[in-house]
Amino acid sequence: MAVKLSPPTKIAFNISVILGIVALLLYFAGVFGVVSGGFAAVAHLALWVAVAAWAVLLAGVSMKGV
Repeated sequence: MAVKLSPPTKIAFNISVILGIVALLLYFAGVFGVVSGGFAAVAHLALWVAVAAWAVLLAGVSMKGV
């Protein structure tokens, strides 16, 4: 069974890009010690924001034709 993929809508793409940028900013804020709470806590949050960005993009690609 093949999944039909289509380009995501602009809003889904933009949301995923914004979430990806936020994840990168959180990660680098943890690396450089800008945010208190330790690197592990900030990196953990950055990981989940990046996973959310991926999920939004995946939903945009797979749900458009449904």
